[in-house]
Amino acid sequence: MPPSTPPEAPLDMPVQDFAAAPPPGPAFQPSAPEVRLARLIAFGGAALVTALGAWQMWAAFGANILPMQYVLLALFSITFAWIGFSFFSMLAGLVARPYETPADDGNARIAIVMPVYHEDPADSMGLLAALADQIAEAGMADRAEIFVLSDSRDPDNFVAEALAVAKLREDAPIPVWYRRRTDNAGRKAGNIAEFVRRWGGRYDQMVVLDADSVVSGDVIRQMSARMSADPALALIQTIPMLVQGQTIFARVIQFAGRIYGPAIARGVAAWSGDNGNFWGHNAMIRVRAFAECCGLPELSGNPPWGGTVLSHDFVEAALLRRAGWKVRLDWDLRASYEGSPPTLLDMAVRERRWAQGNLQHVRVISAKGFTAISRAHFLIGMLGFLMSPIWLAMIVAGLILTAIVILSSPTYFPSTYQLFPDWPTFDARRMIWLLIASAALLLLPKLIAVIRAWRRPLAANAGGKVHITLSAVFEIIMSTLIAPVQMLIQTRQIAEILMGRNSGWESQVRKGSMPPWGVVLRRHWIHVAAGVGIGLVLAYLSPAQLIWLAPILAGLILAPLTSRWSASAVLGRWARQADLLVTPEERNPPPVLTASVAHARRLRGPANATAELGRNPRARAAYTAMIPPQPDLPIDRRLPEISAAAKIAVASTQGQALSFLDRAERAALLNTPALLDRWARLPQ
Repeated sequence: MPPSTPPEAPLDMPVQDFAAAPPPGPAFQPSAPEVRLARLIAFGGAALVTALGAWQMWAAFGANILPMQYVLLALFSITFAWIGFSFFSMLAGLVARPYETPADDGNARIAIVMPVYHEDPADSMGLLAALADQIAEAGMADRAEIFVLSDSRDPDNFVAEALAVAKLREDAPIPVWYRRRTDNAGRKAGNIAEFVRRWGGRYDQMVVLDADSVVSGDVIRQMSARMSADPALALIQTIPMLVQGQTIFARVIQFAGRIYGPAIARGVAAWSGDNGNFWGHNAMIRVRAFAECCGLPELSGNPPWGGTVLSHDFVEAALLRRAGWKVRLDWDLRASYEGSPPTLLDMAVRERRWAQGNLQHVRVISAKGFTAISRAHFLIGMLGFLMSPIWLAMIVAGLILTAIVILSSPTYFPSTYQLFPDWPTFDARRMIWLLIASAALLLLPKLIAVIRAWRRPLAANAGGKVHITLSAVFEIIMSTLIAPVQMLIQTRQIAEILMGRNSGWESQVRKGSMPPWGVVLRRHWIHVAAGVGIGLVLAYLSPAQLIWLAPILAGLILAPLTSRWSASAVLGRWARQADLLVTPEERNPPPVLTASVAHARRLRGPANATAELGRNPRARAAYTAMIPPQPDLPIDRRLPEISAAAKIAVASTQGQALSFLDRAERAALLNTPALLDRWARLPQ
């Protein structure tokens, strides 16, 4: 059997010191005029609209401002700034310029890197098989290789993963390599760093994918040509489009991402310029620059604030930029895809880890040499989660203020010798206009995106103008119902992080199922109770307030229904048949995705992959060739191997032996070729 990895080509990747000067890199170049204009639009527009909103809120309170009104003013100003920045950031995209792809593709050696951790191996390898075919068609077979970087620790995953890779290696038109780590230090960032340190010298560029993401071969060709033509360009991030969503929840966020996402990403690209961000996948990286700048240290202290840097991608982009390298979001490269989270509850699990990773950036945001735009990326990432407790605090402050006004008697003559009374004032009309302005800032970007979709070929491939409009209305309704639930979920997650609870490291759910009523009631009863409780209090104290809070209360009270039925694949198929929430990638599937499905069927192995090793010598030989080298361990750390050997010795059949082994012993069996051969000699 051929080796599972190529000869090592070590590349030094020093651990960075956030308090020290960065390593030398390309000289900083001044931002282009259109980038400066985009920043003026995004940040200047947000500052202006925030000042206007705060001024109008202040004016609405009148002369005698209560302490709680100051609190409400501060929270409103932050919230208004957030939605204002989102609007003007998208508006900044009007000045973005597309990038050109040079005619000369260059001759850079490329690694297609896919880290995997307890994934469905057939689906992931199917994506790589389809990409390998397209790379060969693009004329890059002589300089591109695929590297599967496994961090899987569950013995039930070992065999299926390795056998799927073995099948892929047999037929792929480009080399495919496989490495499984026995030490999972640093999680995904550590996985990539270990690859760079061992084989980084073999490649000039690497494309990082997630286990459910892929880009087309032509996009890889274009990224490679652009990076080869600009020696200061270290990272090109594409805009991944969500695809293959089956449930209503997945289809809603997939539709929103496809219709609204490109305009938003174009705006971010416009004001970021050469100081862009990294989203961790579907990006091309200059390997030498990454090795010089992106060795991440372990943060002092315990998780969630210390330990491994979780949201490593933001930090890596900032480290590259502080050394002078260009980091770009090339919004015009569209053939980039990733899977959707299937349910609201699965999304909450992902967001728990993302929330911890983004809040952890408070430890690095002040690092020496980081640019102002890099710090802005960190701040935006943190606020993306902190806005939930801020929004909740604003609602609570408003309710408290309402109770104070209703339950207290106003004092018209606070001074003994006062001649004229202090009349309490509150400008309700001004508050209504502020509410309208907030709604406009939230909805105008969606309206603009829908109108742009009408006027483009996108409309014909997404069900036509009427169906796009109906889909957008449905998406707004669903988002309105989900938003208050996500607000409370994220607020709880922030509280857990502040209390020192770590998110852990679990594999992501790619294919969800409709949760039973018991699960949704257990997860959402607190949301229902909050909605009903607040509704009853307002109905007693101030029924008029129910009108303004009705969308929030409806979202909370209906949370179990929304969570359960939005996870329905049956309703998802019904929506597809009704031409609702349809994206162009569904109507005309990209070739790389269509081919990946066929490859996945071919690469899917038997249900019991471990048993296959016992009855199929060829499969066992292929698997044994991929077993990672085992370090010499002291006797006390070899106890699972020793006990597994003893149990295999007394077993009558292969199946009986497997039934004797616990998880650690199964891992020892599958990591030790001699033990595996001894087990395979038992009768089946």
